[in-house]
Amino acid sequence: MTTTSLDCQSILSIDGVNAIAIIRYFESFNDEDFVTTASLFIPQGKLYAPFAELITGQEAIQNYLETEAKGMKLKPNTAQIKILENGQQVVQVLGNVQTVLFSVNVGWQFLLTELTEQGEIEEVTIKLLASAQELLGLSGFREG
Repeated sequence: MTTTSLDCQSILSIDGVNAIAIIRYFESFNDEDFVTTASLFIPQGKLYAPFAELITGQEAIQNYLETEAKGMKLKPNTAQIKILENGQQVVQVLGNVQTVLFSVNVGWQFLLTELTEQGEIEEVTIKLLASAQELLGLSGFREG
């Protein structure tokens, strides 16, 4: 992963990922530009987030991120890409999420609409890659 500062916005590169929607997802999320993040999804896009019900639609995704994701910084490290028979891409990204209180390893699975660099995001599944003990420690932060 490479990050460069430019006019208060980051330019992100994840080895092996050329899908602009995924790069912009991480950049806009880290800039807390959740309007842009949500607009990268198709109109009925889906976000499967930890500790949450399924979030469907750009407006619902934007509202969820504005409520739950402020102050989080996503640090993608590695990616694997699989092309499905119908032309969709499944991109698995591993990295971590940092907040002022904790850092946790995370996996993101993106399903993109088609095999193009401009493909839109159909869905993102976010999985915490932590032990049960680590997750129990994090659950106290959500209740506060």
